[in-house]
Amino acid sequence: MARVHVRSWQQTYRGLMSDEILDDPSFVSRRERFWTAALSDQRYAKHRVAVAEHCGQVVGIAMAGPPTSDDSSLAAHLYVLYLLDAHHGSGAGAELLGAVIGPAESASLWVADPNPRAQAFYRKHGFRPDGTDRFEDGVREIRMSRDGVDPRAAPSS
Repeated sequence: MARVHVRSWQQTYRGLMSDEILDDPSFVSRRERFWTAALSDQRYAKHRVAVAEHCGQVVGIAMAGPPTSDDSSLAAHLYVLYLLDAHHGSGAGAELLGAVIGPAESASLWVADPNPRAQAFYRKHGFRPDGTDRFEDGVREIRMSRDGVDPRAAPSS
């Protein structure tokens, strides 16, 4: 999981984020500590974690949990959803999202801007920019949220 996390950051954020951060030799070990805590520490007991596999290898990861205080009116926050480039368009991203956040569950997330592919993916799943942005690790991020109505559901008559 840590290696997929790091590799997907390198694939996604190269050119947006400092190479010093992306190529830091301690990056994988720091992500290993994070995932060890996320899977075993009581602080993460209410979080949901999923992985996508292809031919027995982890190719994607996702984690959602209780929202932060600034979006506490929503049911969940998507903290992690990364998929290796070779698996984009395979349906694995949608499966990961659905595994950690229900299709009718209100939620928010932060996404790099610009990152048109990821933003289009989240729009497809009902998320919209809410006008909030921040800078983290030198990358501009926008917050996207959805109200909990399944965008794929047919309108009732």
